[in-house]
Amino acid sequence: MLSQKEIQTIRDQFPILKTKIDSHSLVYIDNAATTQKPIKVIKTANEFYIHHNSNIHRGVHFLSRKATDKVEFVRKQIQNMINAKSASEIIFTKGATESINLIAYSIEIFLEKGDEIIISSMEHHSNIIPWKILCDRKQAILKIIPINKNGLLELEYFDSIISYKTKLVSITHLSNVLGIINPVKYIIKKSHQYGSMVLIDGAQVPSNFNIDVQDLNVDFYVFSAHKMYGPTGIGVLYGKKNILDKIPPYQSGGEMIKYVSFQQCHYSDLPFKFEAGTPNIEGIIVWGSAIDFVQEIGIENIQLYKKELLIYAIKRLNSIDGIHLYGGGMNNIDVKSSMISFNLDRLHYFDVGIILDKLGIAVRTGTLCAQPLMNFFNVEGMIRVSFSIYNTFQEVDYLYECIIKAQNMLFKSIGL
Repeated sequence: MLSQKEIQTIRDQFPILKTKIDSHSLVYIDNAATTQKPIKVIKTANEFYIHHNSNIHRGVHFLSRKATDKVEFVRKQIQNMINAKSASEIIFTKGATESINLIAYSIEIFLEKGDEIIISSMEHHSNIIPWKILCDRKQAILKIIPINKNGLLELEYFDSIISYKTKLVSITHLSNVLGIINPVKYIIKKSHQYGSMVLIDGAQVPSNFNIDVQDLNVDFYVFSAHKMYGPTGIGVLYGKKNILDKIPPYQSGGEMIKYVSFQQCHYSDLPFKFEAGTPNIEGIIVWGSAIDFVQEIGIENIQLYKKELLIYAIKRLNSIDGIHLYGGGMNNIDVKSSMISFNLDRLHYFDVGIILDKLGIAVRTGTLCAQPLMNFFNVEGMIRVSFSIYNTFQEVDYLYECIIKAQNMLFKSIGL
């Protein structure tokens, strides 16, 4: 495992971690929402605008060629990172949300009245609403895989509802609330037996463990840069070429066209067929530096360190009176990664979050964009802590102390 000295060297690369909040050092543990950016990523953004700023794919001049080469290099980086067969299967989007919406729009041609789409009850809203809209539009049926009290998918129920009417299964790889790693390889294999396509929402995955889309044999895989130390506003849709070739583009305009007249038009080849307009050129190039950052540390090293941090945090938080941890805690540790969601008896999650903020700790509070999951646990919302490579065991200790302090302050304020 990475040593404390190595972790400190990593921390030193993140200028924002020197921030003070009401005289307290920032403890940033809202990494499932977005990760902070190392200095090399920040510098790459500046270097782009100082030395390389130009539109891409459309100019013969030096700057255009240079910027184009850098964008296509990052496409190749991502291909290698997820082990896609071809760089043409890597589609740049605004993020995982747009990637899901792209597929929800484009696969409409495959759906008829009465067909079915399957998702789970632990999905982020971004992996619920597009399918609900699609089903409403096509008079298809949305089916839901439930979870048990420990947050694990009820696979027997999934086995009972999938059928030859199922046209798509869309599941999160790693729950943004429970930190549960779902058995997506089983779900993909089972779905393919019925001829169903599968989309995996991997938004939380790239900074936690490796992705191999060929080993998974997945049809679509989506994720974003900003959850792996990169910029916001840029993400990827991976799709199998044979499927992407068949479906229509989500948007139209410049770049995605090979030939156009007032009578007809012919789309560009992949990946440009799905990349209408000027892309987030800076974001793509900067993402390349974020990938370099992760690979320099080693995703296996990150995974191991964060697992040890997670185990330590679960044990510490579990010792607090009146705390409720969701997602099975240590019982599910083999299938958990990087985050803990919890509530405290008789206290509102928002009040606790405000006090933690005053003490310098950044956590996420609310429904966590997973309202059906909140309904399952019969709560209005939760408090979520989510770790990154720059977090420390000392920060976990400080979190523990501050939660107890928040409890005491709030109990005192209501006369308990």
